[in-house]
Amino acid sequence: MLRAIIGVLGGLTALVPDRIVDAFERAAVANPDEVEPRPGAVTALRAEGVFVFALTLSGGRVYASAMYITGAFGALLLAVPRLYRAIAAGFLYGDPEAVEWREGFDPVLRLVGALYVLLGIREFRREREEA
Repeated sequence: MLRAIIGVLGGLTALVPDRIVDAFERAAVANPDEVEPRPGAVTALRAEGVFVFALTLSGGRVYASAMYITGAFGALLLAVPRLYRAIAAGFLYGDPEAVEWREGFDPVLRLVGALYVLLGIREFRREREEA
């Protein structure tokens, strides 16, 4: 069930990356009208969505490995949300210094990080039970 949800999110990202960027900006960026996405950022986001969708279809060891990486990324996000902000701004925007983050966004990032860690742990436990 969880893998299906992740697959749907990947599919949506692949199909409507512009809307994903708009939703991200509404939630995270205080000045979305003053910053412009970097050329190619939306295309890269679409490719990421295709990759995530394909990953969820593959299952098995490949999917498990991706969930381990997701869990490790989640630990970083949970511990150091400002690092994510720097990476996201640099990836998405032409002028990352101009991005003003919404106050209170760090707890949201920490929550997402905790969920990613739980995904990694869940997959690790599931694989150990099957062995």
